[in-house]
Amino acid sequence: MLPLNCIKMNSFYCKLLCLILLILKYRYICAADPTDGFTLVPLTEENFKLQKPYNEPLNDRYSDKDGVRSFWIYNHDKPFKPDSTTRPRSEVRISGHDYSSGIWQFEGYAFVPSGTSGVTIVQIHGAAEGATSLQLRMYDGDIKYYKYNVVATNLYDKWFRVNIIHNVDKGKIIVFIDGVKKFVVKDQGPGDLYFKCGVYAAPENSSNYMESRWKEIKLYKK
Repeated sequence: MLPLNCIKMNSFYCKLLCLILLILKYRYICAADPTDGFTLVPLTEENFKLQKPYNEPLNDRYSDKDGVRSFWIYNHDKPFKPDSTTRPRSEVRISGHDYSSGIWQFEGYAFVPSGTSGVTIVQIHGAAEGATSLQLRMYDGDIKYYKYNVVATNLYDKWFRVNIIHNVDKGKIIVFIDGVKKFVVKDQGPGDLYFKCGVYAAPENSSNYMESRWKEIKLYKK
């Protein structure tokens, strides 16, 4: 039979071990990243296809300097081609990696200056019904799912990380802002799918001037 002081010592070390395990578990959970388990898809400049008002020179609506891609448009701008009935845009479309199955992820760091409102800054193009499976729009500093659910707030004038996971086989989209899961929604059905980011004037209530900046744009898949 163990002496009482040994039993107390064993109890102390047992509690200490449990505390250490809890701390390690907490750190693991906090350290989890949206990209864990995904494989990086190599991208070159050829994968970035630009769309801008058809009657404007590219450098009047887009710049790429020091790793930062800047996109801007005005509410009165023309669409991206003469026969289009869509609203004005200055966007990059990630090409060469369209998908219709599997699990794909977009990642990028975004900056939206104050005053830019009523504008889609990132989207998943393609759906069984409609043109898109997801649009994240900026309204007065808050990001919304289309014009409905609020995804994140108070994002003007700061860099923030955007991760979008699209599980096509399960029909589910997950949005992370700064590594935190913010929104889960059912997609709009299968289609020829691809990611876009920049500025696309939402169907209504757009500000006169719209701008977003992006850096470290990446694509992942499982």
